[in-house]
Amino acid sequence: MNILDTLLKLFADYGYWIVFFGVMLENAGIPVPGETILLAAGFFATQGYFHLGAVMLIAMTGAVIGDNCGYWIGHRLGRSLLIRYGKYVFLTEQRFQTMERFFVAHGDKTVLVARFITGFRVFTALFAGASHMSWPRFLCFNALGALIWSVTMALLGFFFGRSWALLEKWTKGAGVGLAVAGIAAFIIFKLVKRRRRITEGQ
Repeated sequence: MNILDTLLKLFADYGYWIVFFGVMLENAGIPVPGETILLAAGFFATQGYFHLGAVMLIAMTGAVIGDNCGYWIGHRLGRSLLIRYGKYVFLTEQRFQTMERFFVAHGDKTVLVARFITGFRVFTALFAGASHMSWPRFLCFNALGALIWSVTMALLGFFFGRSWALLEKWTKGAGVGLAVAGIAAFIIFKLVKRRRRITEGQ
């Protein structure tokens, strides 16, 4: 039994609830394949199992709720936890403060773009809360990102779901590409800023 057969059985038993909880739990940090579930729901909409618009709306709602769980966990507990355990992933307090400043300046764009990077979106919500990004601002860009992401993924599943293996590989590859581009941009930004500071000092 492949993943589509498994998901079809779950969809038949639980319907839209699988879409909602799959997306919500993944965005809250629990290892559930929410993006895969959304792609599959888009594909099964072509078979008449779901209404495509309902899939998009439910996925967006689940994504926003899941991300806001991450935001408030970060807001209440995140800073102390990240500093305490960040050393295991080379996140020192100084680096945390640098990331905080970056988030203050570019948090809205980060929240929006990270939505499309598998794995990163969970930590983005957590870090947004830990750095005390304004909640209305976070919610605005998070909801916008969730809307674009839900519509995009559902449509990809709807139109290209028959090429399932290729579609899943492409979406994961695109996420990795965005992550690499984001890290490279951050490094270049820091190097340019450091060079400018040295030049001004001279």
